[in-house]
Amino acid sequence: MSGIKGIVPILLTPFREDYTIDYASLRVQIDATLKAGVHGIGIAIGSEIFKLTTQERREILRAVADQVAGEVPVIMNTSAPGTHVAVELACEAAEQGATRLMIWPPDFFPSSPDAILAHLDAIASATGLPIVLQDVPQSPISPALALRISEAVPLVDTIKVETQPTVGQVETMVSALEGKLTVLGGAGGGTLVEEFRRGAQGTMPFASQAEDFMKVWSLLNAGDDAAAEAVIENRILPVSRLGFQSGDLFYHVHKSLLHRRHIFKTTHVRPPTSAIGAVTQREVARLLDRIEQ
Repeated sequence: MSGIKGIVPILLTPFREDYTIDYASLRVQIDATLKAGVHGIGIAIGSEIFKLTTQERREILRAVADQVAGEVPVIMNTSAPGTHVAVELACEAAEQGATRLMIWPPDFFPSSPDAILAHLDAIASATGLPIVLQDVPQSPISPALALRISEAVPLVDTIKVETQPTVGQVETMVSALEGKLTVLGGAGGGTLVEEFRRGAQGTMPFASQAEDFMKVWSLLNAGDDAAAEAVIENRILPVSRLGFQSGDLFYHVHKSLLHRRHIFKTTHVRPPTSAIGAVTQREVARLLDRIEQ
């Protein structure tokens, strides 16, 4: 099993008042994430990658890769509904310093297993980079298909499970794959303890809670499930519970955490985004007061 393991946070993208990328804040976030001792860093949906221009995607990846300087793997999500586009994005990511790719199967129209295999093989052949396969609700991957992919496209060495319920899906994947792919948990990491017990080798949470997740990871590997559960219950789940209440509120919550720590200068989320009402604003403020005291 050669896939990526451990805690691999997804960076959030900081924006200035005019919604251009704030690279100074990005650098501070990268430093704080690396300082936590993480096993990799990712740029993906949690980074609002779908709201970045093609040029911004190149620039932000180059900035991250240059600052990480090989200390940990840098993973770039290059998912696209068309193979030609996906190959182009993947090749650009390789040129800009990505050491791994993260991809979910085409989701605009349903694709056959054979078409998905061909799609992934084209990307792998073009870049030579290892791939984290993403099992997402809009394009779910069955354990049987994951097994076929592992055998047909050797550069796919990891699968991130995000179809619900993730705990059961992790257990099924681990059993079916028999070590042919490294299995990571997903969906924010709130069930990392349960996933770990069922064979998950890590998770990919938001970078705003990298320290908390590293603590959980260390406790789990030390066999102290009770202490790991306490960190999840007291620090991680309250953030997830509030963040997943509606729409893309989670971006606002996690950026508020980074703003409170003086890592981000603003909490801006690029539009379109959910409007944050007065009640929710008070809930976010109470949450930050409680976990950041």
